[in-house]
Amino acid sequence: MLNIGKIEEGFVLDHIKAGKSLSIYHHLQLDQKDCTVAIIKNAKSNKMGKKDILKVECDISQLDMDVLAVIDHDITINVIQGGEIVAKQELSLPKEVRDIYKCKNPRCITSIEQELPHIFCLSDEAKGLYRCKYCEEKCTDVIGDSFLFR
Repeated sequence: MLNIGKIEEGFVLDHIKAGKSLSIYHHLQLDQKDCTVAIIKNAKSNKMGKKDILKVECDISQLDMDVLAVIDHDITINVIQGGEIVAKQELSLPKEVRDIYKCKNPRCITSIEQELPHIFCLSDEAKGLYRCKYCEEKCTDVIGDSFLFR
């Protein structure tokens, strides 16, 4: 039987699509932070069949909500204080994201001017699609090689 203790201050990311927890761990740069993290993969879920869960013991302000929303806006964020859930936060797709995607268009100004931030604007909220602010190139990969690690 798996036993992971409760956390006193932090957050629990629940309802993560099975197999995505390690990707979220890296994209949130939790490997570079001095905090306790528990990754639960392929947990049984009545709602999803299988799901992943991340339990993180650190300040919620360290969490990049834009990155989480782009990865999966159906994730549930439970804020923990004093060992109890005090709030649940919902994610919504941001209208604009910076340095999350990298434009694949070789003629885009971001390919030439390396210092420019990679800015993508939400073009289709229903599908979660973003387009490059500079060249209007559609970002087809939700997560993958196009995702920048900072």
